[in-house]
Parts: sequence; structure tokens; C-alpha cells
Amino acid sequence: MNIDLITVGRVSMDLFARDIGAEFPDITAFESGVGGSPVNIAMGASRLGLSALVFTGVGDDEVGRFVHRYLDNERVNTNFIAVKAGKRTGMAVVGVQPPDQFPLLFYREDPADIHLTIDEAKRLPLEQARALCLSGTALSRGRARDACLYLAERASALGLMTFIDLDLRPDQWAHPLAFGLNMRRILPLCDVVIGTEEEFDAALSPAPEAVMAGASVTDRAALGQLLEAQAAEAELVLVVKRGERGVSVYSNGAVADVPGYVVEIVNTVGAGDGFASGLIYGWAQGWDWARAARFANACGALVVSRHGCARALPTRREADAFIEQQGEKA
Repeated sequence: MNIDLITVGRVSMDLFARDIGAEFPDITAFESGVGGSPVNIAMGASRLGLSALVFTGVGDDEVGRFVHRYLDNERVNTNFIAVKAGKRTGMAVVGVQPPDQFPLLFYREDPADIHLTIDEAKRLPLEQARALCLSGTALSRGRARDACLYLAERASALGLMTFIDLDLRPDQWAHPLAFGLNMRRILPLCDVVIGTEEEFDAALSPAPEAVMAGASVTDRAALGQLLEAQAAEAELVLVVKRGERGVSVYSNGAVADVPGYVVEIVNTVGAGDGFASGLIYGWAQGWDWARAARFANACGALVVSRHGCARALPTRREADAFIEQQGEKA
């Protein structure tokens, strides 16, 4: 078995409103798909040309089988999806009101994916993989937290490249401080951390309550100092998504600012997952972080310019064509 990427964490059946621009109560139809940040990253990586495997959990029901079939069709390895009797697959319902209103409702009261176990994690073929990608939400509750910590330690011992997408969903955490407490525990075991300014602030700041309540970062200078210190102290690559201002990569005592692309926004949900898959793809090609981040920005831009989430993830050919349209080379 030759695996470029193993992703770990939540999965859901996604329902996206087909009525673009409609207020949520006025939606008449939804389009089905599969989502959850780690699973989207695996699908995105697969579309770009990498071999990807997902480690997640689904219910022993029709929704779980829908997830299996969907991922099989995306050429993602589903052999290590845990089927949890008596549990349900998570669900997400999304409204689409561009450019900046995308109401998102999660149904994750007791989802199957938080019940992943260490014993199940031990069966993953880490020795045959090039990279592992963890998700912050997977540490929020349930036995999946222990499984993630085990995998991070095991990957570190094997010298496996380990990414973590901070993937902050405040409503999944029991306390505003819990996200940062868990992130700071696992970050030293990782190599590359991906997140927005707000996610990094919540992960690294001793007082993240405002961000956890939905506020934006206001003191960017202080955050920059915090990021520089964290990157140097833990020898991490920190990839900070700054929206329309592009991306900043903190690595080896330097900061590289990588511009984004301007596109007409159709749907922002899933853009970060497209970005992460593009970044990992760039790393797998041996590119430097600035080039990988620029390619990742192109993948994210394509997602926001399309309807849906998983369905919007680009192929390598589409990403290359988009970059060439911008007058650049991939």
C-alpha cells in the first residue's frame, strides 16, 4: 500500500441549499454531499492526484453507507472507516447567501466519529504513508481525542510529516479555554499548522474568549509576535490564512507573505479545506512553502467561486488552468 496522506477526524453528510441567495426559511431544495474538514482535505488531495486515506467513523445505517459510496467514488481509501453500531453519522446543513452569509447548522449531538479508539488507530498503515493530517475538532470530545494524540506521537516517532488543521468549531467545545489547552498539547508533535488568524489566536492566546464567541482578531501585531515565538520555539511551520489579504507562512525564523486571488464569491464553506489539500499537494511535490501556499490559494479561490463544498474541490488541471488565467505558472 502506497499512501500519500492519511486524514483523521470528523465526517458528515452535507446538505447545501440549491436556492442561492434565499433566506434559510425559504429554501426549497438541498444538494447532498459529504463533508467534514478532514474528509474534504482527503477528497481535495485525491482530486489533485495524491493517494488519500480517511480515518473517521460513521453509523451502521444508510447515511453511513452513503458516505462510504461517496468517498469510494472520489477514489479515497475507505478501508479504515470505523462503523459504530448505535451511533449516527454527523450532518451539516448549509444556506448559501453570497457574498458573506452562509448559515451553517451542525447536527453532532453524539456523532460516530468522536468514538474512534486507540485500537482502531493502531491499525492504520502509518509506516506506508508520507503524511498525516489531524483536525482540531477531533480533540474536542469523546475517545477520538486519545486516538489523535496516539497518532501524533506515533507519527512523530516514525518521522512522518504531520499537518494539523486547527478547524475551530466553537460549539463543539465544552469551555472557551478547552480548544487552546488541547491544541497546545498536540502542536509540539506536529510539523505544519494551518489556520485562520482567529483560530491561531484561540489556540495560542491565554484569553481566547472573544474569538471563541465569534469576534475577529483586532491586535494583529500582538498575534504576529505570538506566531513568530511559537514557530521558533516549537520549530513549526505556521500557515496563517488571512482571507483577502492572502496567507503568511512562519518558518525558520522568517515570514513569507503570499497574496491571494480575487474572485466572485459564490460559497465560502469548504474554501479552507481546498486550501489545505492544495498546500499538502504542494509539499508532496517538493515545492517551497511560498509556492505551495500560492497553489493552495488558487485551490481555495476555485472553491469559493463554485457552488457546494466537496463538489467544488478542484483537480490539478483546473488549478493549473486557473493559475495560468492569472498570468502565472503553477
